[in-house]
Amino acid sequence: MPRIGPFEFANPFILAPMAGVTDRPFRQLCKELGAGYAVSEMAASNPRVMASVKTARRMNHEGEMEPKAVQIAGADPDMLAEAACFNVDRGAQIIDINMGCPAKKICNVMAGSALLKDEPLVSLILKAVVGAVDVPVTLKIRTGWDKQNRNAIAVAKMAEDIGVQALAIHGRTRACAYMGDAEYDTIAEVKAAIAIPVIANGDITTPEQVKHVLDYTRADAVMIGRAAQGRPWMFREINHYLDTGTHLPPPEVREIHRVLVAHLHDLYGFYGEQRGVRVARKHISWYSKGLAGSAAFRHAMNQLETCQEQLDAVDAFFNELADRGRHLVYSEDDKKDRVA
Repeated sequence: MPRIGPFEFANPFILAPMAGVTDRPFRQLCKELGAGYAVSEMAASNPRVMASVKTARRMNHEGEMEPKAVQIAGADPDMLAEAACFNVDRGAQIIDINMGCPAKKICNVMAGSALLKDEPLVSLILKAVVGAVDVPVTLKIRTGWDKQNRNAIAVAKMAEDIGVQALAIHGRTRACAYMGDAEYDTIAEVKAAIAIPVIANGDITTPEQVKHVLDYTRADAVMIGRAAQGRPWMFREINHYLDTGTHLPPPEVREIHRVLVAHLHDLYGFYGEQRGVRVARKHISWYSKGLAGSAAFRHAMNQLETCQEQLDAVDAFFNELADRGRHLVYSEDDKKDRVA
């Protein structure tokens, strides 16, 4: 099993850090349902932002299964080193540096995957952060800035030499964003070039794809992002498939209902009612996408303003689905919205 520093994971199936998604309630839920490891959503390195309520929530690991990992982002080596120390002082056991985010608002300030254009700055950042903390430091990158400038192997070797203890790589360039197919050939080349654990990311949506990517790239683990939204149980399905070569039966409506309601209560407790209701809307949408009658349900959900109203609407919707059968029924009209 993959190991980062003193931490050996139960399995090689990792929840990817996603801004606005992988808060503590979702990370904990995915771990309970089979994820071997999860990284927090991206936290800013700017000192003026670190003290904000939003950032404080992102660093909240109370009751979370170990190891507790925080992803930091920025472009200033000293600020990133300070952010790493700030998070370690508050319980982070692994620091992950984001050099993979393709979002314009991140790249426009030369952070995220924009850093791949400046290898000397990458080196300064990695040396600053690795030297500042006594916990493992990991790095997430893309294959390069664009298809003409793929430098993942060079950055990977640099990271290993500096002391980074694991590398996650999304199989696209920054210019590709999430378009086109992931470049598993590049991930395989990176894995062959370095000795530290390599985590493959990109287009991993099914148990069969997990097996294919692990076999093809020889990566030590896979990182799953958008496919887990509304489907946190996919981690146990992946575990079962790789252990047995067979598929678990799909979860029953009653179980999905219970998982969602428990998730909602965690969100309300974590954020408070007003913010919790707003955050819960997108999760409810992901859980229900593609289900018969879900378009009207999601539209109505966006009009509700209290926790109890949301819970009552969720109960009514899933009880109606359960009356139709034990398993989920997808609508032809909604199939285009279904998460693969």
